[in-house]
Amino acid sequence: MNSISISARIAIVYHSGYGHTRRQAEAVTAGVREVESVDTLLLAVEQAQMKWDDLASADGIIFGAPTYMAGPSAPFKAFQDATSKAVMAKGFAWKDKVAAGFTNSGARSGDKLATLIQIALFAAQHGMHWVSLDLPPSNNSTTGSEDDLNRLGFWLGAGAQSNVDQGPDAAPPEADLATARHLGRRVAEVTLQLLRGRACT
Repeated sequence: MNSISISARIAIVYHSGYGHTRRQAEAVTAGVREVESVDTLLLAVEQAQMKWDDLASADGIIFGAPTYMAGPSAPFKAFQDATSKAVMAKGFAWKDKVAAGFTNSGARSGDKLATLIQIALFAAQHGMHWVSLDLPPSNNSTTGSEDDLNRLGFWLGAGAQSNVDQGPDAAPPEADLATARHLGRRVAEVTLQLLRGRACT
């Protein structure tokens, strides 16, 4: 069988209140770009609401938001709500796209899981295929380290923690940014696998 040349495009849509989640989004984007034949589109939520056609043409979308008050930030929630008329009302334009998520907060836990669950449910409402982090939790033993990938122990998506007295030049730490890059790579690889499978049917 001849090899099939497949390319993909992954959009990263995020909100960042203070710049920390933007650094996480940039790390996710860098991870996607490590995979050959995959292009990226990095959009803040304000930009994304003017780029519906670009999102419709993407093969996957990775969503990111800071965790505020046990859920996604208000601007990210406004983006979610806007998809009801802009996307759902025109048919399931995002159906069968790949999806994943990431979030950041000041506390180690900070109820980030609630945000990831909300984003995963949002993706499910659009008929998307959710991709998990696929990293074991780390830094949970005497041999663990703050430098480990997935040091915060999330399964559903990538979590990051930024000290509230540090700016985005210093936080989140490199381990959390490396975890975000891992998520980007994984989503890119899974998207290519899915597209190659479809091409063979």
